[in-house]
Amino acid sequence: MAPVTVSSSGIGVAHLPNQRHKIITNRGSNFTVMVCGESGLGKTTFINTLFTTAIKDYKNPAKRHEKQLDRTVEIEITKAELEEQMFRVKLSVIDTPGFGDYVNNYDSWLPVVEFIDDQHENYMRQEQQPTRQGIIDMRVHVCLYFIRPNGHGLKPLDIEIMKRLGSRVNLIPVIAKADTLTPKDLAQFKQRILETIDAQNIRVYSCPIESDDEEVTKRNRDIMSANPFSIIGSTQVVRTRDGRQVLGREYSWGVAEVENEQHCDFKKLRNLLIRTHMLDLIATTEEVHYENYRQQQMASRKFGEPKVSKYENPKHREKEDQLRKQFTEQVKSEENRFRQWEQQLVAERDRLNKDLEDQHAQIKALESELEQLYHQQSRGNLRR
Repeated sequence: MAPVTVSSSGIGVAHLPNQRHKIITNRGSNFTVMVCGESGLGKTTFINTLFTTAIKDYKNPAKRHEKQLDRTVEIEITKAELEEQMFRVKLSVIDTPGFGDYVNNYDSWLPVVEFIDDQHENYMRQEQQPTRQGIIDMRVHVCLYFIRPNGHGLKPLDIEIMKRLGSRVNLIPVIAKADTLTPKDLAQFKQRILETIDAQNIRVYSCPIESDDEEVTKRNRDIMSANPFSIIGSTQVVRTRDGRQVLGREYSWGVAEVENEQHCDFKKLRNLLIRTHMLDLIATTEEVHYENYRQQQMASRKFGEPKVSKYENPKHREKEDQLRKQFTEQVKSEENRFRQWEQQLVAERDRLNKDLEDQHAQIKALESELEQLYHQQSRGNLRR
């Protein structure tokens, strides 16, 4: 067989990444971020700072605790479409207002965990359909857990929910409002958190470190060395003492800059989430967390069998109890009304029976009188 002559440019296999790039550019990408933590830690400000646009609306601080009467953890979904250099990202931000805001936070993590599992369940259901075009994918690709900067360490509530989140989603711990701690206290706080994470076997996301490119390896190590990430959120532009216009917070002692790596880890976290490892977050969700959920469900359920929900919304339960109470009261009221109506019918029946007996007695009396008159008349005729 004669040898095949190939041009110096090859057969074109090397152009596959370019083709893939065109396909992804045309399709865009879905990216779902969950922010979880107590109220007042700057989750909304961080999201707006991260994407440099007002994606989430700020809540009125005066009305922040009005929902405490409901004592429920809610799920809020905010969707936006971002475009940069002709590439579109359909962004979904999941917030959990009400989490950790009560004196008794027992089982407050259940709505969050149930929501993550439900997204895996919905995607698995859509995959099992004969037609799989237009699949809606709301699987959570990364969860940013905001830790209050108390300087002591993780609270029991933090440990409980982080254990459950780490096995279901790419979990990244974040120290909120890092400008409230001194550099020394912040370093000690980070060390305590890392020790607790290691002692409690909490799974947190770690990006791939090693790479063929030494610069990439160095960058990845630099990013992960900042874990847990300390952040400062601000959408306001302030002027520093040297005349620079920066995003930050102005204090009497100076300016805390958002994008200054000497002040916080915002840039490193942004690089991890968007610039360098967004694809890895999406792939890890698909290949690890979704596959784990899928295997567990297929091993414990029959095909087509619905998922058993372990979580019952307390708000719905209270409403159900209230409706059941109203129904019971209404039934009792109707029963009392029926008894009164029955008593009235019995009384009316007795009255009518008595009247009927009186009428019968009167008739008998008249019959007796008539019979006596008849006998008297018959005797008179016989005498004649």
